[in-house]
Amino acid sequence: MIGTIALVPAFITLFIVIDPPALAPLYLALTQGMAGRERLMIGLRACIVAGVLLLVFLLLGEAVLASIGITMPAFRIAGGILLFLTALDMLFERRQKRREGNAGEGADPGHDPSVFPLAVPLIAGPGAITTVILFAGRAQGALDLAVIALVTAANLGMVLVFFAAAPVVERVLGRVGINVVTRVLGMLLAALAIQFILDGLLASGLIGAGAGGA
Repeated sequence: MIGTIALVPAFITLFIVIDPPALAPLYLALTQGMAGRERLMIGLRACIVAGVLLLVFLLLGEAVLASIGITMPAFRIAGGILLFLTALDMLFERRQKRREGNAGEGADPGHDPSVFPLAVPLIAGPGAITTVILFAGRAQGALDLAVIALVTAANLGMVLVFFAAAPVVERVLGRVGINVVTRVLGMLLAALAIQFILDGLLASGLIGAGAGGA
């Protein structure tokens, strides 16, 4: 169940998946040469678009899965595997290189990068969408869904904060510092991904209750 006790773990999970510190330098590259106000508006639009997309998956994701015959235990296992692969990418720098490649696709002069590639796939990527659907599958009522929506909004707020502070973050951490933070978050995400897989196996009855977690 998602509730007030699970509020912090849910926030941390989504924070790790979205990884706002790693998005900051990409945001700087995509908005290079723009005025401060224009740069901030692009970041704001990107967060709004990503928020709408994640909200749609929060409310309708499970129904879409059911309509094509996919059970939540199966999706939890598949989602956990996807998150684990994302964690491996973070640990070995593959995700950052891929994000930089996606960022480069939208770097044409005069192009507004707020929808692509900032909102999708950099903020609301497969990992974030999967995480939101997984949390929605564990929700028990409207209050739990409201908590997940709040956690999602809070994380998008953190993204906007890092966007606004991107020049300072880049100077303070440097590339080495950002890589260190990304690796630590990758280790935490790997553990959370394993927990999702165990939850799915437990819900499907493939393993006993003693192997499951919160």
